Amino acid sequence: MRNKIIIFSLISFFLFQLTSCEEHYIPKPRGYFRIDLPDHEYKVFDTIFPYRFEYSKYAKYEIFNKDSAWINIVYPKFKAKIHITYKNPQTENLEEILDESQRLAYKHTLKADAIDEDVITDTAKKVYGILYYMEGNSASNLQFYITDSTKHFFRGSLYFFVKPNYDSIRPVLDYLKTDVKHLIKTMEWK
Repeated sequence: MRNKIIIFSLISFFLFQLTSCEEHYIPKPRGYFRIDLPDHEYKVFDTIFPYRFEYSKYAKYEIFNKDSAWINIVYPKFKAKIHITYKNPQTENLEEILDESQRLAYKHTLKADAIDEDVITDTAKKVYGILYYMEGNSASNLQFYITDSTKHFFRGSLYFFVKPNYDSIRPVLDYLKTDVKHLIKTMEWK
């Protein structure tokens, strides 16, 4: 009986040694569904409002407030919306409008890991402003304003209608950042 226990113990020990030489399992990080992003194509937004620009062919616009020339550019496929507001610096104080715009952008520092600013300057079209890019799980990862400094002020904020998770929305965010830059580049005041 004692020999059987010793033989069983030796066999168990050798089997343990053989199986323990394998690589250890390391859990993989959580994956996300692949998003196929279409090529960038644009159409013209030109209405009775005092501005015109090109926006994505894959988006639609909604008039939010006709009297104030406020609109939303909606991306149904991406569950995203760019809220656009327009103000006239001749009837409102431009310095206050700029301060409010910067305050609204930096309000996201509570959740954002970093905020990058791109200065916008196109003297030929009289388009000046700042594009704010927030990294991290903030409610809005992209905001901008542009103005001609006298008659027009145009502000946009991008929102996703999903729980903020920077890693999962980043490919779409980068895609929409290209669209926003194109919108800004094609902006014309009327």
